[in-house]
Amino acid sequence: MDVAIVGAGRVGTALAVLLQRAGHRIVAVSGGEGTRERAARYLPNVPFLDREVTAAAAELVLIGAPDVAIDPLCTELARAGVLGPGRTVAHLSGATGLDALGTAEAGGAAVLCVHPLMTCPDVDAAIARIPGSAFAVTARSPLAFQLGEQLATDVGGRPFALEDDMKPLYHAAAVFASNYLVTLSALAASLEETAGVPDPLVALAPLQRATLENVHLVGPAAALTGPAVRGDDLTVERNLRALAEHAPEAVPAYVALAHLALELATASGRLDPLGAASVEAVIARWR
Repeated sequence: MDVAIVGAGRVGTALAVLLQRAGHRIVAVSGGEGTRERAARYLPNVPFLDREVTAAAAELVLIGAPDVAIDPLCTELARAGVLGPGRTVAHLSGATGLDALGTAEAGGAAVLCVHPLMTCPDVDAAIARIPGSAFAVTARSPLAFQLGEQLATDVGGRPFALEDDMKPLYHAAAVFASNYLVTLSALAASLEETAGVPDPLVALAPLQRATLENVHLVGPAAALTGPAVRGDDLTVERNLRALAEHAPEAVPAYVALAHLALELATASGRLDPLGAASVEAVIARWR
């Protein structure tokens, strides 16, 4: 299939490389100077063209622009007459719905979204990690979904259908699983440093790796350890007092997460009502 990439960021460039390896023809890419540099490095034989010319050159147009730019970019291309019947337009956002491609759809183009459930800090990491990752495919028609499924499979992904109105919730889950994991790691490292632990990220790494292994081995409920699941109200109180003294900005996060841990421990039957009540009483005092 002839594919054009409009706004080839990290993920768009990586997908272009992977699609090319799978036998698709990347006819052109467009974007800013960052895109030009990425294309020169990773797609040296693919022309870098004006976006209207790029979109007009292929039967499938992948829009890899940031979420806020998808709608205006699609509208610009649709008004230029390059996204009409016989074309398929896809974007790569996990949170943005199909409405962002509404002008292309109104003009007769098929539309879909494909999103790899993977963190991609740079192009090389994306090329290495996208194969094997789950892929959310959102489309209005079975034919468009079939195309998205094929694209995901061709780059080594594991496609699944995602309803358009569920995309924000799906993406919020990914934010918890990835972005907030990073944020909490940074907070934990900062606290350990304040406590005097040398090389805190290095010190925490075995604990974090083992924790994630346990989550995927036995499930979150069975993998949960710590004071909440033990009903250890004394330790929770000590933790919160220490945070209040040394890192008061971390108290609200600890309280919120302790409450969630308590709910998980209770719902799984690992914590009796008396133990849950004792921890909840401590948490309530610090809200």
